[in-house]
Amino acid sequence: MTRSATRPADPTTEPPATQTRPAEQRHAAELAFLAALDDGPRPPGWALTPRAVVTFVCGSAGEPLVLTGEPPAGVPAKLEITRKFVGERSLVERCVVTLAGERGLLLVGEPGTAKSMLSELLAAAVCGTSALTVQGTAGTTEDAFRYGWNYALLLAQGPSPEALVDSPVLTAMRTGRVARIEEVTRCLPEVQDALVSILSDRRLSVPELSGAGTADGLVPAAPGFTVIATANLRDRGVSEMSAALKRRFNFETVHPIADADAETALVRRQATAAVERAGASFGVDDAVLDALVTVFRDLRAGRSDEGWDVERPGTVMSTAEAVQVAASLGVASAYLPAGDALDLMPGHLLGVVRKDDPADHERLLGYWDGPVRRRAEHGSALWRRLWDLRENLR
Repeated sequence: MTRSATRPADPTTEPPATQTRPAEQRHAAELAFLAALDDGPRPPGWALTPRAVVTFVCGSAGEPLVLTGEPPAGVPAKLEITRKFVGERSLVERCVVTLAGERGLLLVGEPGTAKSMLSELLAAAVCGTSALTVQGTAGTTEDAFRYGWNYALLLAQGPSPEALVDSPVLTAMRTGRVARIEEVTRCLPEVQDALVSILSDRRLSVPELSGAGTADGLVPAAPGFTVIATANLRDRGVSEMSAALKRRFNFETVHPIADADAETALVRRQATAAVERAGASFGVDDAVLDALVTVFRDLRAGRSDEGWDVERPGTVMSTAEAVQVAASLGVASAYLPAGDALDLMPGHLLGVVRKDDPADHERLLGYWDGPVRRRAEHGSALWRRLWDLRENLR
């Protein structure tokens, strides 16, 4: 007996749990509230006004917003909008202006600076879905940007609209939504250039259907269509974008978080969520978390807050990596409670810096012999303990 590939949905059961949900589902209440709050002019095809999109991404500064009229069914009368992207508000505003002008937006920066998260948030707020996404790799083909074919139908009846399989980009063109392209520079240059005509002509030719006597051979972009792409600046294996493609995008650089307190709060919030998904509560002490973020910031900047020079590792000491280490400390504290989470930090840091350059191991030891030792000598009990743990880096 074979098991059916699909089963009918049971309306009496809860939907299956998932590890993560897209932004439009996680923040559905806020999106519905902002749609009711701001009824000002919107670009064609947009679910929210540009001002509401900025508020959705940057938050309402800790203050609840209040609807003036009767709220729609299921929408609260007032709601505080959480801050989701820790970065400059002016950057978000420029991104929104770019999208409102139906121009391509390219978010560039070092790995781990929340480019993908910002892309997802913007797409969810602008068009209600972040799902029209292409993940760029060395194996990505033009079909991912253009279209493919249902080969069973193609063989049975030849080229036809029914046999055409839309890519996420083509679906976004037909529906006037935002297409997301992650790691566009990981695609080969000839694949990247498939975007040039899409972004300049705002239509896609399907030559196989041009002689079918219908209008299906040319797909025009509906109002609201645009593209958000991301690209890392330091990853290996990237392909340089052509000058023609660069001209079709507005470039915005996403920098590491400048404020230490904001970065610590973000690491705590995201690590707490990760540990809770693992079925436990986050029990890492605030002082340990502060020390972890301090180490990452010192190594990333090449200089400590005290002004001591630090040799930067080749590995990108990103906020995303700090979140992963903090989450690992939280999971270990919850499920393997053998000692202080601080005792585990050197080993996890060593795992981070060993990813790219073997010489980064010596650079981490140099950091221990510099700022860590000096802070220990100045009387900090926590940094004295970290200095005592130097042997764990061997």
